[in-house]
Amino acid sequence: MGRVANRQNRVFELKRLTLCEPFVFCYNEKMSWAANRRFLILLIIGAVIVAFLTIVLITTVYKTPSCTDGIQNQDETGVDCGGSCQYLCTAEVQPPTVLFTKILDNDSGRTDIIALIENKNADVAAKNVPYRITLYGDNQLFIQEINGTVDLPPGATIPIYLTGVTSGEQKIKSAFLDISASAPRWFSLPSSSRIMPTVLHTSQNDSATFPRVETILANPSSAPMSNVQAIVLVYDARKDVIAASKTIVSLIPPRGQATAVFTWNNAFVGIPVSIEVVPIIPLP
Repeated sequence: MGRVANRQNRVFELKRLTLCEPFVFCYNEKMSWAANRRFLILLIIGAVIVAFLTIVLITTVYKTPSCTDGIQNQDETGVDCGGSCQYLCTAEVQPPTVLFTKILDNDSGRTDIIALIENKNADVAAKNVPYRITLYGDNQLFIQEINGTVDLPPGATIPIYLTGVTSGEQKIKSAFLDISASAPRWFSLPSSSRIMPTVLHTSQNDSATFPRVETILANPSSAPMSNVQAIVLVYDARKDVIAASKTIVSLIPPRGQATAVFTWNNAFVGIPVSIEVVPIIPLP
């Protein structure tokens, strides 16, 4: 009986070894204390490696929702817009309106372009909005395109004034300015938060040959304003723009005033009836 029992035990041990052969480590009842400790340490190391690889895989594959991921998620009302995102969706605001685009020919042969854009949104603005001006000659012959950018402050009407536009030997007959409805990136900006120079007084000299317009700009803030651009539009009795010009006021002191001067080397093409001066302050 003893020999049979020993033979059965050896068979049992052989089977157990056979079952453990595919594995590097196999826990069994006859493992020593040191072997048990090594097994537990290796098991813990293996678990740490698996956890680390899992974290790396998650951070690599999974992307946290954001306002720049090109996907409508979080509380967005559109792709990367609305909700808690900085920019508003196009459907939530009114598109900019181009009131007019006009060619101004000077006796000196220089061609200028003046356009007026209206932002009807009271507390919404857009910065560096791309625009395109298309120039045509006789019989709507395409001449060229001019591209630029403009800031659209909340509830404001902003002029775009280009001087000395060249067209080669062709004479510019018409110009059209357009802004794609999806081009502006609108964001909330209360109009009350913007500090703008105030136009106090505007006057024109009596010279018909060399017109001159002066306007006084006041700074209502306690900080100086530097390099303030100002554009003037001169209207006739039909509210058509007959002249335009721009200048830069280098400094308006705090709570102070400065004079902006606009001059022309040629007489106006019509009789001036009203003058509008628009200070331009870049959006923050």
